[in-house]
Amino acid sequence: MEKILIAGATGSTGKRIIEILNSSTSFEPIALIRKEEQKEVFEDMGVTTVMGDLEKDLDHTVKGIDRVIFAAGSGGNTGEDKTIAVDQEGAKRLIDAAKKANIKKFIMLSAMGADNPSSNEDLKTYLEAKANADDYLRESGLDYTIVRPGALTDDLGLAKVKLGEKLNERGEISRDDVAFLLVMSLADPLVKNKTFEALEGREPIKNALIDMSQA
Repeated sequence: MEKILIAGATGSTGKRIIEILNSSTSFEPIALIRKEEQKEVFEDMGVTTVMGDLEKDLDHTVKGIDRVIFAAGSGGNTGEDKTIAVDQEGAKRLIDAAKKANIKKFIMLSAMGADNPSSNEDLKTYLEAKANADDYLRESGLDYTIVRPGALTDDLGLAKVKLGEKLNERGEISRDDVAFLLVMSLADPLVKNKTFEALEGREPIKNALIDMSQA
């Protein structure tokens, strides 16, 4: 089984990713945690953890890892300094570590609007940080997928989405469905080196990813 490092494992979307991967026969989740007290939750699930801080050196966190999902982020709800430190510089730090470790694929959870941060004044710093991290990943030479969802909800996932490089509309999507999109993007050659937006929709996730791969 391939080992998948999940940055942001303690977050709402990260926990869903862990749950999906934990029942997979192809992938084994490795939860990146920052505090010792976070370990127990994952141990109870039978999930391996690795200690690491996105604001510090991360080279040790990718040893023996095959692929990475970056689902960490402030969501634009923290101060500007923290947003840049985590969403931008933390992502860059993990990309650098992944590149050194010859990671097979890096999956980035970004945000709709990252292609035009000035369109949303309230989230401008957050979207700029996401945009910079996305650009850094695209230029890294790593195989990647960048998923840019609309507003995240805690609704039950419907496993049906609308994907596109640019959807030209705003909307919502459940964290459940975003987690499935990120996990399914791990598989090759699905959505290799693709950046796309995602909203709830009518097309089954797997079909939508196949269509996006061929776009």
